[in-house]
Amino acid sequence: MKLTIKVTPNSKQDLVKEGGINAYGNRVLKIKTIATPEDGKANEAVIKILAEYFKVRKSAIKVISGETARLKIVEITEEKPV
Repeated sequence: MKLTIKVTPNSKQDLVKEGGINAYGNRVLKIKTIATPEDGKANEAVIKILAEYFKVRKSAIKVISGETARLKIVEITEEKPV
């Protein structure tokens, strides 16, 4: 499963919100994280947040596009619960 996410780093809390549907008809999630966008900390936090949200292992989630951008595409390759 591939997801489009919009990340807001330096937030007051870690949070996942439904963001609606983008122009391509894909589901978008908005993720807020307290992590800073330096040295990959925000990406690591996003993966942890998504793993908890979807109840999968962190290793099942990979950022495939937008490594340094706020708009990212992630792939979840495992549907098994932790």
